[in-house]
Amino acid sequence: MDNHFSNAQRAEVLTQALPYIQRYNGKIVVVKYGGNAMINENLKEQVMEDMVLLWLVGVKVVMVHGGGPEISQMMEKLGKKAQFVDGLRVTDKETVDIAQMVLSGKINKSLVNYLGKIGGKAMGISGVDGKLIQASQKDEKLGFVGNIDNVNIAPVLDLLEKGYIPVISTIGWDDNGNVYNINGDTAAARIAGALGAERLIMMTDIVGLLKDKDDPTTLIPTITLSEADNLLKDGTISGGMIPKINCCIDAISHGVKNVTIMDGRVPHSILMELLTNEGAGTEVINDPE
Repeated sequence: MDNHFSNAQRAEVLTQALPYIQRYNGKIVVVKYGGNAMINENLKEQVMEDMVLLWLVGVKVVMVHGGGPEISQMMEKLGKKAQFVDGLRVTDKETVDIAQMVLSGKINKSLVNYLGKIGGKAMGISGVDGKLIQASQKDEKLGFVGNIDNVNIAPVLDLLEKGYIPVISTIGWDDNGNVYNINGDTAAARIAGALGAERLIMMTDIVGLLKDKDDPTTLIPTITLSEADNLLKDGTISGGMIPKINCCIDAISHGVKNVTIMDGRVPHSILMELLTNEGAGTEVINDPE
C-alpha cells in the first residue's frame, strides 16, 4: 500500500471491508482467469494477491484459467497456424497435445507457483484429473473441441476441504482416452454450478456489458436473466459477448447465486467487487421470485 496512507487510514479501510469478509467467509467463489490480465505480469501479480488475500480471510477460492494466446504462440513456434471457426479453435490431434501442454503444464504450474510464492496454498489440476470434466466432440469440423457432458466435482471439493486453492486448466476427457480442449468460460460456469458457488467472477478485457458496445460509459451494472434474454433477442448483446452472457445464464441455471463480468485489466478488481460497495463490471442475477 502507498506510503502516504496513515496507519489509521489503513485500519479504516480494513474495518469497512469487514461486513464483506463476513459475508464471503466459508463461501465458494470461482474466478475465471484469462485474457490480458494473464499476459501482463504486473496485473497477474495483483490477481494472485487478490486470490491469496481472499483465501487468507476464509473465502474458498477456485481458479479456472484459459490461455488461448499462449496456445497460439506455441503453435506458431512449432510451425502450426491457428484456425478459428465461430470463435472456436480448430483442434487437430497435434493441436490438442499443444493445448494440453500449455494449459495443464506451463500456465497451470506457473499460476500455482505464483500463488505459492506470495503465501498461498494452491494445487493445480486439469479436467482430466479425477475425471473432473467428461466431454464429447462438439463438432467434427472443430476436431478435439469438447462439449461438457458431466462434471465430477469431488476432486475440487477434496482440495477445498484440505485448505487448497484449486487451479483448474480446462482440458476434458472421454471413455475412449481422447482429450478435448474446452472453452474456459463454459468450464468455469459448469464447475461453479456444480460447486453451488456463491459467486462466479469472469475476468475479461472489457469493462462489462454495455448498452452501446462502443461507449464504455453505457455500462449496465446489474442485469437479470430475463433482461439478458431480451438484450440477446434485440441484438444489444452481440459478437463475443454472446457466449459470455450465455455462460452466465448457464452458471445461474446450474445453481450459482450470481455472476460478474469484469475488466481484468483494472488492478485489484476482484477485491473491489467482493470487499467494497463500489463493485466492478456487470452483475448477472436470477429474476426475483
